[in-house]
Amino acid sequence: MENSQSKAAYLLLEDGTLFQGKALGKIGTSAGEICFNTGMTGYQEIYTDPSYFGQVIVNTTSHIGNYGIKLGDEEESSSVKIKGMVCNAFAETYSRITADGSLQEYFEKAGIVGISDVDTRQIVRHVRNAGVMNCIISSEISDPEALKEELSKCPSMEGLELSSIVSTKEPYFFGDESAELKLAVLDLGCKTNILRNFSDRGCYMKVFNAKADAHEMIAWNPDGFFISNGPGDPGVMDYAVDTVNALLETGKPLFGICLGHQILSRACGIGTYKMHNGHRGLNHPVKNLVTGKSEITSQNHGFAVSADEAEKVSDSVEITHLNLNDKTVEGIRLKGKPAFSVQYHPEAAPGPHDSRYLFDDFVAMMKA
Repeated sequence: MENSQSKAAYLLLEDGTLFQGKALGKIGTSAGEICFNTGMTGYQEIYTDPSYFGQVIVNTTSHIGNYGIKLGDEEESSSVKIKGMVCNAFAETYSRITADGSLQEYFEKAGIVGISDVDTRQIVRHVRNAGVMNCIISSEISDPEALKEELSKCPSMEGLELSSIVSTKEPYFFGDESAELKLAVLDLGCKTNILRNFSDRGCYMKVFNAKADAHEMIAWNPDGFFISNGPGDPGVMDYAVDTVNALLETGKPLFGICLGHQILSRACGIGTYKMHNGHRGLNHPVKNLVTGKSEITSQNHGFAVSADEAEKVSDSVEITHLNLNDKTVEGIRLKGKPAFSVQYHPEAAPGPHDSRYLFDDFVAMMKA
C-alpha cells in the first residue's frame, strides 16, 4: 500500500481559499462542512460522534494520532462519522501501549480522507471570521477548478436532515434488563457514552429509530424519555418535534441533549438558527442560572436556540443555562412539566465531568 503521507493533498474552501499539505488516511476526495474542534484530546471520540456526520473536522491541537486508537471504549458509535480531517502534525506511529492500532490504519479502513502539514491556526482564524462553509479535501485532484466543480455538488448543512441516516435502523436494548428504571431513547444520532451514563445510574434503555412513532415509544411503558444529540438542521425536523410533543403529553419526565435540546425548544415554540461557526471543544463556560454555579462543558453544535423567542414563551419555558462567552441559550426547563434540556454534552466523551449532575437530576425525576 502506498504511504499516504508521501502524497500531496489539497484543501479548498467554498470561498476559494486553497491550502496544500500532505495526504493522510485514504487516498481520495471528500467534501463536507468545515468546522474546528479545540479539544486537546479525545480525537477518536470526536470522529465517531454521529453529530459530526457530514462535516470535515479541523483539529486545532498540534499533534493528532500520537496515542493511536482503541476499539470499543473510545468509540461513540459503530463507525467513523466525519467526512474528513484536517490537522497540523499527523503521527502514523503511536506510543500508547494499550492502543489497538494507528489512526492511519483506522482511517484507511473507514475510508476517511484527510490532510496534514497545513497551518491549522490560519484555517481556524479564517473560518472563525468568515463563518462555517463547505470544503473539499483531495489527494487525487490538484486542479483548483476541478476541485471547485466537485465542491459545488456538496449540499449546505442548513436545511439538511441527517438524523434519519445515522439513527439505528432497528430498536435495540442497552443496560441491565433488571434495572430499576426503564428509559425510552429517541436516537437522533446518540453517543454511546450517554447510554453508559444512564446505565450506570440504574436505567435499562430501549433505543428507537429517529422516526419511530411516539405511540410505539409510549407503549413500552418507560419511566421517562430521552431525546439524543445528532447531526443536521433542527429546523427541518418536524417529525421529531411532533414526536416530542406527543411524549410531553404523557406527563412523564423528558430530557434532551444538544439536538434533543433544540427539538424540545421547537416543541415549545422556540425557533433555532445556524450559528456563525458554532461551539466545538472541551472548555466552554456555562452558567447554571438556577444554582448560580458555573461549569466547564464539552460542546459540539452548529445550530442554537433563539434567546429572543425563548423570552417570548417565558410563561411556559425557563432559560436555565447560559453560555458565558456569547450568552447563547444552553439550557431550558418547562414550567409545570417534568422536562428539561441542555445544549452541551454532560456525558463529555471527551471532556470535563462538571455537568454529569444532569443525569442524576433526570434519574431522580424519573424515580419521583
